[in-house]
Amino acid sequence: MSESKKTLGRREFTVASALAVLSGVTITISSCGGGGSTPSTPSTPQPTPNPTPTPATGDKVASIGGNHGHNAVITAAELTAGAAITVQLTTGQGHTHSVDITSAEIMMIAANQRVSKESTSDGGHTHSVTFN
Repeated sequence: MSESKKTLGRREFTVASALAVLSGVTITISSCGGGGSTPSTPSTPQPTPNPTPTPATGDKVASIGGNHGHNAVITAAELTAGAAITVQLTTGQGHTHSVDITSAEIMMIAANQRVSKESTSDGGHTHSVTFN
């Protein structure tokens, strides 16, 4: 069984590292080796979802329909402020999405009411993002 390697950009690495730290995952960084092995034809791996972040007290983590590695969080500070925000979904399979949340919706989410929104389109698709 061959091991598939993926190169991350600085932003993707930073986001993945932050999420890993929040979830207690250990990160191993490996450099390119000088081994003389012949590269094998990579198989198409199933997407590995980003770990669900461990929210701080009062944060709200979204459920994302049709998900393939995205996460979305509204922080307790954003909920307390009550202002409209744009929530960025973490990178999943090389692309991101965002969701605009109105101040009225922020108040509903803070009151533990369900709010579902459609994300922006990227990679030819959107996601249903639900906070409750």
